[in-house]
Amino acid sequence: MPGAQEFGAELTDFRRRVGELRTARALPSQERPSLLDAALFELQHAVDVLWPRYEELAAATRGPGGGRADPQEQQLLRALFQRLPVAAVLLDRDAVVRRMNFAATQLFNTRAGYATGRPLTTSLRQDAQAALRSQVAAVARGEGDRSLTVWLSQPTADGEARVTLAALRPPGEPHPAVLAAFQPGMADPSGEGAAGARRPESRPDLAEVTRHAELLDLVDDMAAALLRTALTGAGPEAVLAGAAEVLHGRFADWVIADLVPEADPGAPRRVVALGPRDAVGDRTASLAEQDPADCPLVVDALRDGVSALRMSPYDADAFGQDATGAPVLVREEVTSLLCIPLRASATGPVRGALTFFRTGGRGVFEMAEAGVADRIARHIALAMPRTAPRAPAPGA
Repeated sequence: MPGAQEFGAELTDFRRRVGELRTARALPSQERPSLLDAALFELQHAVDVLWPRYEELAAATRGPGGGRADPQEQQLLRALFQRLPVAAVLLDRDAVVRRMNFAATQLFNTRAGYATGRPLTTSLRQDAQAALRSQVAAVARGEGDRSLTVWLSQPTADGEARVTLAALRPPGEPHPAVLAAFQPGMADPSGEGAAGARRPESRPDLAEVTRHAELLDLVDDMAAALLRTALTGAGPEAVLAGAAEVLHGRFADWVIADLVPEADPGAPRRVVALGPRDAVGDRTASLAEQDPADCPLVVDALRDGVSALRMSPYDADAFGQDATGAPVLVREEVTSLLCIPLRASATGPVRGALTFFRTGGRGVFEMAEAGVADRIARHIALAMPRTAPRAPAPGA
């Protein structure tokens, strides 16, 4: 329904403009009056345009069956998607994974649940990332289906692959999605060079090798820090604080640690918030004193035990607000964030959460870095004692 798509796009733009207006509360008081007219205009727009259009769309979708798809039909389509012998990935217009079938998990050497919500481009070589991102955006804009050659980054994968992109329109959604079908080893569709052509020599990417070595050093330093903390018999707060010190600066500009107390699992508390050197005074204090229950990302991590990786976070309130009411993510100009639950096993209890911010011109978190952070979080959870340490006996 074109009307629903246009309404969805207009509503998204409206929410974005309102979010920008909300950040005005962080501006000096003398600069706020100039935004009052804009706020009143947006309110009038919602009353005169958005609400009547919503009522028209809602009335158009009412009727026999309520416009809902048959549940059995949906189950059949899901089963067909998962059992396709071709690697298939459903993407949004920013090339972020929405669904991935079993063949695709084998091709990219990952789990479907882990890949969902993360950009697929991070699984490709750097010289193919921009090309795929651009072509996916073009297909989502309605410029037609297309194919291109990409190179996978995993050393265990087949290397070259031919990807075909086609636009889909999921029911009830304002924007089209993109279905990507991958055919490994199809870089030369004509087959002319399959028999005797010599492939170009593969040379390691110096930047990737350097980053890999840095991540290994980080894991090693974290393991050493956790072992030293364990020898001192420190409590879970000290374990979290020491781990945050190792990660701060090297892995992220902001490192925020939250703990779930054993005595009261329903009342998580902030243990430490470490920011850039220029983040002093109210900036650091507001995050250190923030209630984790006011941070939707932390609440989801503690409740569901699921990690979250966001690029250029679109939800300004995903990490709550400071004392002035300004969204933390907007105030700190966060370009990428990672929130990971602390649990010793996939079925174990969540002991806390680690949140990382990258700001300014620093590169966004990649899937490989998110995987390393998952392992580090598991090691931290294993190092956290289950009960508070006993006080040393007198004379000991």
